[in-house]
Amino acid sequence: MGSYWSELRELRWAEGTPGCSSWVLSAPPAPAQVFLVVLIFVLLSRAWTLGVLYLVWLYWDRDIPRAGGHRSAWVRDWAAPLKTAELPPNRNYVLGAHPHGAMSTGAFSNFVTESNNFPWLFPGLQPWIATLTRVFYVPFFREYIMMHGLRPVSRHSLDFVLSQPQQGQAVVIVIGGAQEALYTTPGQHSLELLNRKGFVRLALRHRASLVPVYSFGENDTFKGMNFSKGSWQYLCQVTCKRVTSIAPCIFWGRGLFSPNSWGLLPLPVPITTVVGAPIPVPQCSSPSQEQVDHYHRLYMDALERLFEEHKESCGVPASTRLTFF
Repeated sequence: MGSYWSELRELRWAEGTPGCSSWVLSAPPAPAQVFLVVLIFVLLSRAWTLGVLYLVWLYWDRDIPRAGGHRSAWVRDWAAPLKTAELPPNRNYVLGAHPHGAMSTGAFSNFVTESNNFPWLFPGLQPWIATLTRVFYVPFFREYIMMHGLRPVSRHSLDFVLSQPQQGQAVVIVIGGAQEALYTTPGQHSLELLNRKGFVRLALRHRASLVPVYSFGENDTFKGMNFSKGSWQYLCQVTCKRVTSIAPCIFWGRGLFSPNSWGLLPLPVPITTVVGAPIPVPQCSSPSQEQVDHYHRLYMDALERLFEEHKESCGVPASTRLTFF
């Protein structure tokens, strides 16, 4: 058990400078169903009035996730320090986090919690990670993720953040989304990015610098079962994703007490999250398609350079290339 945690503490993210931290299980979609079951249980019990009162609160508070949520510094400070690169707080940022992996462990560990001592390492920078809008309708769970500073990945929500008078707002988007989760395989580096350009439009509307972020080892934390694109299993996954916005991935890790057992704990491999240099963009309230394509290409080139420069130091073979879909 001790060796398991010591191996997982090798997370580091920086621009060339390693650091370390404790790994935290922080991907939000996983426990959502549990909260739904708890609410149903409460409504069917003698404490049903508490469930009804919460549903009233849920309706009254329905617009809060798009306008800042109920952020809590205490909830975000549930882990140990982690070293990172520094971004100047005199501008806003749109950070693209890659790859999605099974649970976006790198993005959530580094940006949702303050395991990296974010206020001290990024003075004046306020991170906001965007996730599925639908999870903000899950009872109880919505309060939990809002206290962590998560926001719906909607135009209204992200425009609200980047329109604040105070600079230093950093919106983090896992750009590949649920589709990219279907590519999760140890040793594979495939990204859903060729036609994902909404984040570039967002950055241009608010003159927010684009920042590529890549988590080496993200796809190695779990083993998974991938299906070919022509198979009926893959078609079922895609259909479910279109209906629910959630990709039903089949993945597994290790057990709690034995490294050779089957379980849902992540495998003890390091995740190295490398933060690239910011890409300045002009402000365009209505960016043209040519402008969007131009900065999208700059972003892809910067992300590819970031991957090539750091892959060997992160244990990726020199012959491995980043693949875009």
